[in-house]
Amino acid sequence: MDSLLRGAIVRPPCLKCTTPVELSAFPQGRKRWRHDILKGNPKYSNCRSLNIIKKYSIVRSQAYHVNRFAGSLRQQSTFSWILDKQFSVNASSEHPLESKPEAKGTWKSIQTSLDAFYRFSRPHTVIGTVIGIISVSLLAIQRLSDFSPLFFMGLLEAIIAAVCMNIYIVGLNQLFDIEIDKVNKPYLPLASGEYSVGMGVGIVASFALMSFFLGWIVGSWPLFSALFVSFILGTAYSINLPLLRWKRFALIAAMCILAVRAVVVQLAFFLHIQTFVYRRPPILTWPLVFTTAFMSFFSIVIALFKDIPDIDGDRIFGIRSFSVRLGQKRVFWICIYLLEIAYAVAMLVGAASSCLWSKFITVLGHGILALILWNQAKSLDLKNKVSITSFYMFIWKVNPNCFMQSICSFHW
Repeated sequence: MDSLLRGAIVRPPCLKCTTPVELSAFPQGRKRWRHDILKGNPKYSNCRSLNIIKKYSIVRSQAYHVNRFAGSLRQQSTFSWILDKQFSVNASSEHPLESKPEAKGTWKSIQTSLDAFYRFSRPHTVIGTVIGIISVSLLAIQRLSDFSPLFFMGLLEAIIAAVCMNIYIVGLNQLFDIEIDKVNKPYLPLASGEYSVGMGVGIVASFALMSFFLGWIVGSWPLFSALFVSFILGTAYSINLPLLRWKRFALIAAMCILAVRAVVVQLAFFLHIQTFVYRRPPILTWPLVFTTAFMSFFSIVIALFKDIPDIDGDRIFGIRSFSVRLGQKRVFWICIYLLEIAYAVAMLVGAASSCLWSKFITVLGHGILALILWNQAKSLDLKNKVSITSFYMFIWKVNPNCFMQSICSFHW
């Protein structure tokens, strides 16, 4: 029976096929049969049904591989999404490298803005104002108990209001001296272009308003009067209007600086502490007179010396300062002699003091400052603008001796 079956002639499932196929043609069953068809065995080349099966198997195989490829793409896409999600989580929790340049740029911008405002405010004048107010306020101290919170609050109110007014005055001067400062002080924000004119006007107006507002709410008439007089003289000194811009005239310009630095600051802020803070009657003490006289010398020196490094721009734009009229060297040594005279007078006053420690500190302190000033002056190169400017800043630094004078001028 087996032999009969092996030799039997059968037809494939398709009845239209004309080529008979023996079962013996499938020696290893169904898988072998499909393998031979797919490999193109000539025995089955004329069978239409088998050719259809062959094409179907090829198409199915291609579909299988396409599905596998699509699956791998989906896996890769899912994996990429997971990585992106994980990276974004890490980036939000661990400050990515991209955020560091942005933070660094922000900090750099803040530093640049602060530096520009620092130069705009002319810090040496601010320091001089603060030291002058502190020194003259100490003259109102009569006993140790006067160092009270009330005193420090009144002193702080005076300093803040005066500093705001100081920034208004120096800022207004820069607004009307932009072209001159491009020659004399090109590092200033308005002259260098860091600040626009509109921005400069905004800063100046804001600080003037803050100064007057603080002086008004404090309610001290000596303080408000000092701010008002400083505002009037500072405006007349700089603003370019008919009969104003007094800086063009050397003597009037010097008198403006003398009035503010030596008279207004000394008398008005002393009366602010004396009458408003301590509610005492206004009096003129010997230490106050001495400090006012000393600051008069210092203010004259400042008024003369400030134009020495600015002689080029002043000459070009018609500012008839003493340096332009008399020459740098002559004005320089006039300033040095005036300061040495002031130190000598301070030493004589200190020597006449009845307090031993006051006598010792006043004489020794002013003697040391006089020697330092003289040695610095002898080594200065008047042809070097940077050296002259540096020496001008040095003169502002020796102003703190007024603080020492104040301590040495009263007795508890």
